[in-house]
Amino acid sequence: MRVVLIVVFDGFQLTDVAGPADVFAGAAALGATPGYRVELAAAQAGPVRSSCGIEVTAAHGLDTWDGPLDTLLVVGGLTVWAAAGDAELVTGIRRLAAGSGRVGSVCSGTFLLARAGLLDGRRATTHWAGGELLAEQFPAITTEPDRIYVRDGPMWTSAGVTAGIDLALAIVAADHGPDLAREVARWMVVYLHRPGGQSQFSAPLAANPPKRNSLRALQVWMEENPEADLSLPALAGQVGMSIRHFSRVFAGETGTTPARYVEQVRVAAARRLLETTDQPMDRIAAAVGLGSPETLYRIFHRQLGIPPGEYRARFTTF
Repeated sequence: MRVVLIVVFDGFQLTDVAGPADVFAGAAALGATPGYRVELAAAQAGPVRSSCGIEVTAAHGLDTWDGPLDTLLVVGGLTVWAAAGDAELVTGIRRLAAGSGRVGSVCSGTFLLARAGLLDGRRATTHWAGGELLAEQFPAITTEPDRIYVRDGPMWTSAGVTAGIDLALAIVAADHGPDLAREVARWMVVYLHRPGGQSQFSAPLAANPPKRNSLRALQVWMEENPEADLSLPALAGQVGMSIRHFSRVFAGETGTTPARYVEQVRVAAARRLLETTDQPMDRIAAAVGLGSPETLYRIFHRQLGIPPGEYRARFTTF
C-alpha cells in the first residue's frame, strides 16, 4: 500500500482532508495496485477540531511516526498562521518530509511547507488570497499564484480547498495513469481533472461580482457564447443601455472594462480547448471569437506570457 499521511492542526479546512482522502480511497476501491492507505497526523495524536467544528482523530503524532511514507500531505485553514508558529509542528513536517517520496500541500498548507524550508528554490502555489503574502514572506520561492497546482520535483502544492482534489487526481494519474484518475473523477462527479496550469479564476470570479442581475446574466451569456458578437454596442444592447452608460456601469461594478473582460473570457475559452482538444489553432480562434490564429497568439501571449502552442504542450489533458 502507498501510505498517505495527512497533517492537520486546530482550525484546519475539512475539505482539504476529505477531498484528497476520498480520491485516494476511490482509487484503491477501483483497483489501484498498489492501493492507498490514508492516515492522519498532528503535532500530538488525538482529536483535532476543524474550522467548521467537526472533529477528526489524528491517530499519530508527528514525532512518533516511524513507518514507511509515500506521500506527506499538509492541509491549510484560516489558522495556518498560528500553526506556522508552532515549532513542534513545523519541525515534525520537516522531519517526515525527509523520509517521504512525495510532499504536498493543499491551500494555505503551502505556508507550512515554506516555513519548514522545503520549498526554497522551487515553484509553488497556494490559495489566491495568500499568493502575494507567500511571495513577500518567502522570496526564495517562485510563487505562481494563479495555478490550480504546481509540481516541482517531489514537491506538489495546490490552490484553495477543492484544488486539493485536482492535486490528488494528478498524483493518482502519476502513479497509475490517466485512465484510473479519470474513473475516480467520474465516480466523484468532479471535473476530469483540471490541469495544474489552469487559472484559479474564471473571468467572473476574477472580476468583482456586479450588483445588477442583468450584468450577472450577461457575464454568464458571454462565457457560454465567446464566439458571439461581444462588441460594446452589442453588449450594451443586450442589457438595454446606451454604450456610454453601459461602459460606465460595467466598469464601476466589475472593476474592469467590457473590452478587457471580453478578452479574458475568450482566452479562458481558448485555454479550455487547448487543454482538452486537438483542434487546430484556426478552429480554436474562430470558436472563441478571436478570428485568426495571429490574434489568438497575440492576445494569449499578452495575458499568459506564453504562446498557445506551448501552453497546449504543457497542460494538455488528452
